[in-house]
Amino acid sequence: MPSNTLTLILAYDRGQGLEALTRERTKAAVPFGSKYRVIDFVLTNCLHSRLRQILVLTQYKSHSLQKHLRDGWSIFIDKKHMLLKLSELS
Repeated sequence: MPSNTLTLILAYDRGQGLEALTRERTKAAVPFGSKYRVIDFVLTNCLHSRLRQILVLTQYKSHSLQKHLRDGWSIFIDKKHMLLKLSELS
């Protein structure tokens, strides 16, 4: 049975020490193994842990991350079995 726990993913880090990789994107959006992003590991772990209410908080250069989540995880955004929401901090 899925959990009713609200899961917050803080995806707004600049990636200190990763300047070459995070010049154009947040650390969570750094590519890993061609089509994946770092955040995919976190979201997959949430799915396997039966966490279905997920809020991803973004801030620093989040356009790439938001596009990846909308394109790659669109089947889970605002759906009955998993609720994935994006929120940009100012």
